Amino acid sequence: MKEEFKTIKNYLIELNYNITHENEEEGVLVIQDYDKGISNLILGIASPILVMEQYIFKISNPSETIFQQLLQKNRDIVHGAFVLDESGEKVIFRDTLQIENIDLNELEGSINSLSLLLSEYSENIIQFSKS
Repeated sequence: MKEEFKTIKNYLIELNYNITHENEEEGVLVIQDYDKGISNLILGIASPILVMEQYIFKISNPSETIFQQLLQKNRDIVHGAFVLDESGEKVIFRDTLQIENIDLNELEGSINSLSLLLSEYSENIIQFSKS
């Protein structure tokens, strides 16, 4: 896992992300780029995959309408998807990539997908979090 960790970390550095936490032993990196909407994006190396997750918002008043709209938006997301945590209250962006042949462009595309999603869908997210 050490080589995989170093590869992912080097890609993040090359992409100019601020690494705010790292634990090589656990295979965890956390990055920020507030200009792109990236806030505490967790990258977990669980060979053979890389799991990326970022908390988006908490659903205060769950409704069929909110869940339906989130599922419909999943269809538009280039990489990754909206998911719920175990409690069913927190909406998270999640993406997974194969580590074996991961490259810089693939990692960048997944992170950019989150950034694009947040910029395009921010008004809806704000409304959902207030509901």
